[in-house]
Amino acid sequence: MPDQSLPPSRRTFLKLGGAVGAGVAVGGLRPFAANAEVLRPADEDLVPEARATTLWYPAPAAEDKIIEQGLPIGNGRIGALVGGDPAADFLYLADASLWTGGANDVLEDDGQFPYEREKFGTLGLLAKARITVPAHTGVTDYRRTLDLSNGLVTVAYTHQGTRYRREVYASHPDDVVVVRLTGGPMTGTVALEPTRGETLAGPAFEAAFANGLKYASAVAASGRGGQVATDGTTVAFTGCREVLIVLTGGTNYVPDAARKFLDAAADPLRVAKDKVAAALRAGGDALRATHVADYRRLYDRMSVDLGQSPPAKRALDTWSRLLARHDDPATPDPELEASYLQFGRYLTITGSRDGLPMGLQGLWQNTNTPDWMSDYHTDINVQMNYWLADRAGLPGSFTALADYCLAQLPVWTDSTNRLFNDPRNRFRNTSGRIGGWAVAFSTNIYGGSGWWWHPGGNAWLCNSLWDHYAFTQDKAYLARIYPLLKGACEFWEARLLPMVVGGREVLVDDHDWSPEHGPQDTRGNTYSQEIVWDLFEHYREAVAVLGRDRAYGDRIAGLQRKLYLPEVSPTTGWLEEWMSPDNLGETTHRHLSPLIGFFPGDRIAADTAPKELLDGVRALLVARGMDSYGWATAWRSACWARLKDADRAHQLLLTVLRPSVANGNGTAPNFFDMYSQGSYTIFQIDANLGAPAAMVEMLVYSRPGVLELLPALPAAWAASGRVTGIGARGGFEVDLAWRAGKVTTAVIRSVGGTRTEVRAGTWKRTIGLRPGGSVTVQPS
Repeated sequence: MPDQSLPPSRRTFLKLGGAVGAGVAVGGLRPFAANAEVLRPADEDLVPEARATTLWYPAPAAEDKIIEQGLPIGNGRIGALVGGDPAADFLYLADASLWTGGANDVLEDDGQFPYEREKFGTLGLLAKARITVPAHTGVTDYRRTLDLSNGLVTVAYTHQGTRYRREVYASHPDDVVVVRLTGGPMTGTVALEPTRGETLAGPAFEAAFANGLKYASAVAASGRGGQVATDGTTVAFTGCREVLIVLTGGTNYVPDAARKFLDAAADPLRVAKDKVAAALRAGGDALRATHVADYRRLYDRMSVDLGQSPPAKRALDTWSRLLARHDDPATPDPELEASYLQFGRYLTITGSRDGLPMGLQGLWQNTNTPDWMSDYHTDINVQMNYWLADRAGLPGSFTALADYCLAQLPVWTDSTNRLFNDPRNRFRNTSGRIGGWAVAFSTNIYGGSGWWWHPGGNAWLCNSLWDHYAFTQDKAYLARIYPLLKGACEFWEARLLPMVVGGREVLVDDHDWSPEHGPQDTRGNTYSQEIVWDLFEHYREAVAVLGRDRAYGDRIAGLQRKLYLPEVSPTTGWLEEWMSPDNLGETTHRHLSPLIGFFPGDRIAADTAPKELLDGVRALLVARGMDSYGWATAWRSACWARLKDADRAHQLLLTVLRPSVANGNGTAPNFFDMYSQGSYTIFQIDANLGAPAAMVEMLVYSRPGVLELLPALPAAWAASGRVTGIGARGGFEVDLAWRAGKVTTAVIRSVGGTRTEVRAGTWKRTIGLRPGGSVTVQPS
């Protein structure tokens, strides 16, 4: 074994970076640096309030409940939770790269990585911002809104006969958070509030972590009809009819392993000050017009109409409406459910652009000590975060995950080859061979892994990355991720072991765990066998599409043919989770690890798999039950949609939507999914993205060569509806309309795909299109 006390050298990282191709080691993440010139639209084009999809509330968020009540904004790099109190407003700001910790590559006595806040690290808050207008107490006609159609948080209220309004958003083009106060004369202050004891220098601060990460934040303001001045660390405004407040902040993080992910020469404070100054010069009208145009360019790629809700439901505020849907399950509220899907798209747009991918809480934090460090969990959570993007017309949001994996690859490869076969690691390759790359169950932004080694994590990440290619048919993208696919195959080539089963030699995974329950030393678990089968299948296709490494592709095909594949237990009737007819874990466990080959995979498909195998899948789903944490319930919903069981798929969606009360699982007033920890709840973003993905699966099922319309349409949406911009694997987009549960018309557009079979019930038609072409079908 190499000396584990020696850190990997710059030469090692450069060599590994070169191995994955020029320009690939550095991902597409936009560092916190000076803006390019911002292009401003000639006119502003807002969706009128009467037509906008909104969440609304009759009171401000309570600060001690900000994670459940605060409204999220973000631009993919910086995000905030907004309170909305007229007299004493607050924003909790976070930057996706504000991580402590580091490479975390010294193993503990059990051969696993440390998993804590110092060595592994944690995401946390950048700062808090306080906006006070002390006179604005006792207001009336208060309304706080998250406008999903325009990407704005708004607060409107009346004070002493004057109507006031404030708008808050995070602009991607200008890379700042904007707060705009309008109405009558206002007097108040705005100030940053550091969360780690940083020292303010005027209305700004800068600091650094022990790992070398520098960070800074700044705020500035301008006014109309009054005066604005800096008073020490506070910006004060007096008698202003309008106040424009601009905040930003960032770090010196860069997606470059050779520089240990830090740009030592960067000056985050100077960048922050320059950004807020430039935004103030642009003015409130131009900033909002630019933001709305940028946001709507993405949001408008998909429209969702699942039917009309009763007027009594429409009149309710969002929290009351959630309560009513739960208390009166017999009365459908399809507009509420449509807004939940659109809220998932909003989080995707605001949480994932050209920055780091979304982890357990995305961009939104309320503490510097989040549970599980707000990391990237590789056994469902980060993958589920990206189920929605391609399905919901947001393919550009997916690439943050690919960029992250490519940037981390040199470190992952180095640590795997040095550390994975440590004799203390219970998951090591007993063959003694090693190759490629692997990760742990948790990863950070410095190439570091935490918790335990997760052999299947590389394959699952690759399978998610492949799925983006399946949706887009983008060969340039496939070439970028090819080193990840090949490296994962090299790892599994070294790991698989021969075993004789039923008189035939097969290949099985080494000592492993079926996340996250049961024994940790079994071989050939269904989870790993299915995930590796998918990896090998995708790699073979990549070799064929790109025309490279054909000999190695043939070798992987030979390994794939010998993989052991799971059977149905004669004891339980379930698809086996382990190479055993017995249930070795918890019957109703939250994870659906053995069903990964059914969803999100396709090896077991409802139209091609043997009946006994599908019966085993169904029986295991029934045994797992209809209640769990939000992300687990979303996964169940998607599986039932694949089985075309609309009632169960929809019921599980309603379980995700149940109101979170008394520290229970469910949906908070701000639509965040809350994960019960018994005495408290935490926000986890995965269900907010996985449940909408399951909704899309109810409307369209796709894989290359097959596109099925309305496979699992719930009764609550069946009367009539229309959804446009659904992404379909094979390289297509779908606009879909229905009435009385039947498709009335569908438009299929090619985004790279050329041929597929379209199905609707018993109707089938094979279509051929050139890229960019479209066809309209009306199934009979």
